[in-house]
Amino acid sequence: LIGFFVNTLVLRTGLAGDPGFGELAARVREVTLDAYAHQDLPFEMLVGELQPERDLSRTPLFQVMLTLQNAPMEPLELPGLRLEPLGAPGGTALFDLTLNISEDEAGIAGAAEYSTDLFEAVTIERLLTHLTVLLSAAVAVPDTPVASLPLLTEGERRQLLLEWNDTGRPFPDHLGLHELVEQQAALAPGAFAVIDRGTDRGATLTFGDLDRRAGLLAARLRAHGVGPECVVAICVERSANLAVAILGVLKAGSAYLPLDPEHPLDRLAGLIEDSGAALLLTREGLIERFSALGAAVLPVDGPAPSAPAPVRPVHPESSAYVIFTSGSTGRPKGVVVPHQALVHYTLEMVRGMGLGPSDRVLQFAPVSFDVLAEELFPTWAAGGAVVFDDPDRLRSPLQLHRAIEEAGVTWTELPAPYWQEWVRELESGRARFPSTLRLLVVGSEKPAPESLAVWQRFGVELIYIFGLTETTITSSFHRLAGGDDLDLPIGRPIANTSLYVLDGALEPLPVAVPGELLIGGEGVARGYLGRPDLTAERFIPDPFAARPGARLYRTGDRARMRVDGSVDFLGRLDHQVKIRGFRVEPGEIERRLEEHPAVRDAAVLVREDRLGDRRLVAYVVTEAAEGDLREFLRQRLPEYMVPSAFVPLAALPLTPHGKLDRRALPAPEPEVARTSEGTAPRSPVEEVLAGIFRDVLARDRVGIHDGFFDLGGHSLLATRVISRVRDAFGVELPLRRLFESPTVAGLAPEIAAILGSGPAAPPLVPVRRDQPLPLSFAQQRLWFLDRLEPGSSTYNVPSAVRLDGAVDVAALAAALG
Repeated sequence: LIGFFVNTLVLRTGLAGDPGFGELAARVREVTLDAYAHQDLPFEMLVGELQPERDLSRTPLFQVMLTLQNAPMEPLELPGLRLEPLGAPGGTALFDLTLNISEDEAGIAGAAEYSTDLFEAVTIERLLTHLTVLLSAAVAVPDTPVASLPLLTEGERRQLLLEWNDTGRPFPDHLGLHELVEQQAALAPGAFAVIDRGTDRGATLTFGDLDRRAGLLAARLRAHGVGPECVVAICVERSANLAVAILGVLKAGSAYLPLDPEHPLDRLAGLIEDSGAALLLTREGLIERFSALGAAVLPVDGPAPSAPAPVRPVHPESSAYVIFTSGSTGRPKGVVVPHQALVHYTLEMVRGMGLGPSDRVLQFAPVSFDVLAEELFPTWAAGGAVVFDDPDRLRSPLQLHRAIEEAGVTWTELPAPYWQEWVRELESGRARFPSTLRLLVVGSEKPAPESLAVWQRFGVELIYIFGLTETTITSSFHRLAGGDDLDLPIGRPIANTSLYVLDGALEPLPVAVPGELLIGGEGVARGYLGRPDLTAERFIPDPFAARPGARLYRTGDRARMRVDGSVDFLGRLDHQVKIRGFRVEPGEIERRLEEHPAVRDAAVLVREDRLGDRRLVAYVVTEAAEGDLREFLRQRLPEYMVPSAFVPLAALPLTPHGKLDRRALPAPEPEVARTSEGTAPRSPVEEVLAGIFRDVLARDRVGIHDGFFDLGGHSLLATRVISRVRDAFGVELPLRRLFESPTVAGLAPEIAAILGSGPAAPPLVPVRRDQPLPLSFAQQRLWFLDRLEPGSSTYNVPSAVRLDGAVDVAALAAALG
């Protein structure tokens, strides 16, 4: 019976064929009878032959046992006595799970014995209930395919499909995304919408300014023939210009395609070609660089027409943006998301995160990611402001608290790997916790429990979100609570969203049984741009929805339901991976490698040879040098998709079926620093810096001319180097310096120059809060200038601000006094 049950679960999760129940019974009978032919083999001989790994926590050969007592037994009788067997109480389970079955004239009875270290009583009760449901259906119709046999009771099925997905909530389905911003511009035209502390430092846009400039840009776009279902590419750094460009494209009725200016030109050209974008928006200073990308280039900050474009309503299903994600075939996939999905999502985030006019969000996501829309539109719809800052400063967790506190940021979203580095700096005392932050959103990967434990000390709310580009940014979230198990689930679905864990036949699986996660509801995207075959494969009809035309997105994620209705993420069913928060299809990197004329074959996978250090490793059949391959990829792929190690092989290992044997791919050998004249450190600064490189990269040797990134370093490890440099030398080194000079020899002179130019920065140490705080250097300078020239405005930049509203005369008088 357990054999039937286990085989059924295997079949239901799509890992085998689909025989009928009768055929499966025949298979089990045949295997069992074959085994009985060897029943005289001594158990000790079997153990000696197999040499299983010994573990005192379990039996060596099997952990689950079925006993069936169906042999007839003569009644036990003695003169004048009646004998009955009594079950002996057992306090210890001999195996993880034992199912004892007995059969007599009255029928079949059974009992389960289980290890309480592994199972809860409710789990065993649920398993036995499912076994009963399965066997009842099998006996009723023996030829039923095993994959079609039910496991769930009607109550469980209703709970999984309906009760836990009862997320319906009304929302306006007639608005365009840009109209949410227009509403705020009409309601509070003088409120700040954009604060630019980066590319255009000091620039601010009110909602009135933003709406007006976007309207003027929309008029220019329409004059160039842009309209509904057109795609306009935007390639602008984090700045007020980026905000104007996105809103202007939407007001023109078109869809925007955000591109990262730091990505290789070859990749940008490919995305523009695949999207069909006929127009590219950038700033005036970048026009020459992007003029050869295959689209007409228009400056965002160019001459404006005399009047904004007239407002035109957009259809709710009109495309709002196109976001490209990594593709397994080597070709990125463009996801088309309509206005209706984004409006619904925006309003749900305003409600779910409690956003209001006093909120300010730090724009942190790369400009080519869909999270950019999450930062912009919910904040604007709530009447809050978006803060753009210097990307170089945001790369370093050591600088993050300053970016947040100086701009009065109240919430932001960070990818889990970066957030964990920030928590490390906060815990060490090298970074200070920003006083203005009230909410942090963490996504892209599951947060580490140890980082969550540290975060709880700060008393700031944390929300873990899960979502995909194909389902409009976020589909579920989980709020971290004080008594939470720190192994967080991805949570419950947001409004008008459904989460299902299904088997290969698209039937719901019981609680705790892994299957594929499918997502339905208002957030499901239209599909992949120009890829009807792939759209049909991944976006399928929703068999559980009452709404005609509803679809489910097959995520390819492995998940399971918890008993409270939240969902656990367990990994991928395919080879897609997350690297430092970025979604990567190794197949895309493999195809690019195979374009190199000297590469005959290639395979890419993620390795975690050191705990917590996930990195891409490329296995190549080639005579080309590693440096050539790395540079070849850097010209075609973003930095996060370039493998940290390249392993040359004579041939890729294959399974007996001719497929790549990923388990046979060897771990990269530790790289030894090149031995050449001058490799050894030549000064105390180089000696210390080489030691920092060795510690961070976990290498025995690092030469002064060896590139940090060539030895397996990446952006998050780079932040650790900068942190160690500050501790060792007492200098503030911008993170960009390590990207520009990624060797000990290149970085040491810059550190030496800073050391020789003035006193070292003092270490950051926590101070008591129950006494007056010491003045910062900036405050001391202000005090000195005031004493030197009292009443002077030398240290201040005066500006005039118009205030509208009722005046509290008493409060004003007190402030001026």
